[in-house]
Amino acid sequence: MLSEGLPERVRAKLDTLPTQPGVYVFRGHDGGVLYVGKARSLRSRVRSYFLPGSSDVRAFVARLERELGDLETFVASTEKEAALLENQLIKEHQPRYNIKLRDDKEFLSLRLNPNARWPRLEAVRRPRPDGARYFGPYHSATAARQTLRLVNRHFQLRTCTDAELARRSRPCLQYQIKRCPGPCVFDVDREAYGEQVRGVGLFLEGRHDELIETLEARMKAAAAQLAYEQAALHRDQIRAVDRARETQRVAVVKDVDQDVIGLFRQADQAEVAVLLVRGGKLNGVRTYGFKDVSLPNDELLGSFLLEWYARAPIPDEVLLPAAVEAMDGLAGVLADQRRLQVGPRSPRVGEPAGGRYRAPKVLAPQRGAKKELLAMAQDNARHAFEEKRRASEDSERRLQAVQERLRLPRLPRRIECVDVSHTGGQETVAAVVALRDGAPDRKRYRSFHVKRVRGGDDYGALYEVLSRRLKRGRDAEKGWELPDLLVVDGGKGQLNVALAVLRDLDVTLPVAGLAKEKESPLGDKRVDRVFLPGQKNPIPVHGTPALQMLALARDEAHRASNQLRVKLGAKRRLRSELDDVPGIGAKTRAKLLQTFGSLDGVKAASGDELRRAGATRRQVDAILRAFHGAGEADAIARTGEAESAALDNAFASLD
Repeated sequence: MLSEGLPERVRAKLDTLPTQPGVYVFRGHDGGVLYVGKARSLRSRVRSYFLPGSSDVRAFVARLERELGDLETFVASTEKEAALLENQLIKEHQPRYNIKLRDDKEFLSLRLNPNARWPRLEAVRRPRPDGARYFGPYHSATAARQTLRLVNRHFQLRTCTDAELARRSRPCLQYQIKRCPGPCVFDVDREAYGEQVRGVGLFLEGRHDELIETLEARMKAAAAQLAYEQAALHRDQIRAVDRARETQRVAVVKDVDQDVIGLFRQADQAEVAVLLVRGGKLNGVRTYGFKDVSLPNDELLGSFLLEWYARAPIPDEVLLPAAVEAMDGLAGVLADQRRLQVGPRSPRVGEPAGGRYRAPKVLAPQRGAKKELLAMAQDNARHAFEEKRRASEDSERRLQAVQERLRLPRLPRRIECVDVSHTGGQETVAAVVALRDGAPDRKRYRSFHVKRVRGGDDYGALYEVLSRRLKRGRDAEKGWELPDLLVVDGGKGQLNVALAVLRDLDVTLPVAGLAKEKESPLGDKRVDRVFLPGQKNPIPVHGTPALQMLALARDEAHRASNQLRVKLGAKRRLRSELDDVPGIGAKTRAKLLQTFGSLDGVKAASGDELRRAGATRRQVDAILRAFHGAGEADAIARTGEAESAALDNAFASLD
């Protein structure tokens, strides 16, 4: 018996649902998508949401009857088609109750295009189905770039971009230090270069045993031909691979590539761990946390796999701790994606090139070595969950200590710090950085170019920046909500400026000043100190470990403002006077400088010469007026018109 509170049109659709596989979409009363799911049988799966006594304890299911406004279903011929359609609809509609892996712009992958004329390894953020091979994503940008540097140091592939490769006329420093064969200039052996490309692929895939076997054979062959320099190169490559291999743990499984998925969950908090097993060896572990998860475990795993393999390489086998809905269809989707990612798998040692394509398998093993791998993945997921929980609890204690020490009305979960920077009174900028639960929240960072203050007036610049920032927060603009605590970089003077801004704008907000460590006129060392409104004596930061997070915010604000100032200064130093001429854009500027060689050449050019270089009449007039003044510009223009008229008359008389 279906629930009585359902809209009539939904009840009518539930009575006519087919038993075929497909996708269902729950919509709210405003038409927005609440949830997208796939089913082996649409009738049994969708109706199960609304049967009394259902065992589905997800939070959103309890609210579904109240929030549901309409229901859509899409019939598919196979489970694979259902999985594909579900993934497409989730990406298109971003449903409220489906899980979402963190945006892939937060991760770096390494891209190697073996079809390029001279392949190179590069770091990218958004893998595309372009026929190139992608390795990763890496858990941090540092890890990805360290791997990239390691490859560039020991495998001789070019590091320049395609544009640099095309226009280079002499080899760069990488050639001089023997890290690139210089294909931009020299006639390089393509077969030898291709061997380096294949070696990079094996190294990044974690097939270190195969790579070492190949490199040892090349080293011996080079030594036999008395090519000792080449043999030394292979020797160094072997040593680098050995160092990377030392950090691996051996798993007792057959020689296949596997991703082993572990899941640990408490209430609506979940942690997913991915063990990357390559060639029978554990090559890495990635963990991802999810909050406010209302999905059951099988749907959580299914959604995670579709998100994960939208950008990660698909292995031979995917091991899951439990079966998921439409698992055969999911395996079919992964098989199609794998063909787009890498094509036929790389041949192993002793196999012919272009070995037989191996479709990936999605398994939920119950015994044996694979079950032991799953236990290891589960342990990693639980460990990551507990570590993050401990870190969260520690952050909570530190925030409580800050609240108590500074006498704040509420827990300072969001802290913002402001720092002003300038170069000798010029290029004055400011940065506002944010901490969320004691950690940098870079999405909330804001930068300001000071407009109304000149001459190194730090107090005036701080007043302007705080006024602009707090006005937006007072007006409740999205993304500009006021913090729980505002910190200004400086002592009593900067604190008084902040208090003046709060008073002028009629904003109530806890504020503190954080003065840097310095020496007094008597030579006494003054440590970092926190100044509070209405309190004469400052609080030393080192006396309260929790207050060190304020120093972290101050140092981060200082770094961000200096970085912005340096960037602005470099931009202004590279600025051309042509940028100040109305109507002159980047393309016209480039044409003129390329034609006349320099800004002086542009200034000395006549109107006709400027027009022949690609400038329009209006642009020519603007250039002449900017560099020669209005009167001289009119005279030059009249001279040019007179010369043109004289030439026209001369040719007319010849006719």
